[in-house]
Amino acid sequence: MAQLMGIDFGTKRTGIAVTDDLQIIASGLTTVETPKIWEFLDDYFSKKEVETVVIGEPLALNGSMTDNTIPAEEFTKDFAKRYPAVKIARIDESFTSKMAFQTMISSGISKKKRRDKGLVDKISATIILQSYMGS
Repeated sequence: MAQLMGIDFGTKRTGIAVTDDLQIIASGLTTVETPKIWEFLDDYFSKKEVETVVIGEPLALNGSMTDNTIPAEEFTKDFAKRYPAVKIARIDESFTSKMAFQTMISSGISKKKRRDKGLVDKISATIILQSYMGS
């Protein structure tokens, strides 16, 4: 069985999470500098089979667009062109950063490590993926 992948797209950094091959457990994989995302994905897809990619959809509380909505939509369109065999799912990513931060606090991660925005992005990608798996 192929993996599922969660992507928390950002204009600076992009968080990546994946499932195990049985699609039971979602885990944070890494955070990639966004300009290097295609290089990372090309390499990852050459080694692993990914069935579906879940890309977070940044929306405001009222459902309107945010500053990151258009870049995330452009990334999704580019992804679909570049990897036509991989199914794409979109999921609302509202509050994932806050949930990620709360998860770090609950896990006992030190204040110094909680300032690592890359860690927040990786955990956010995991939350996006878990939300998809739970729906």
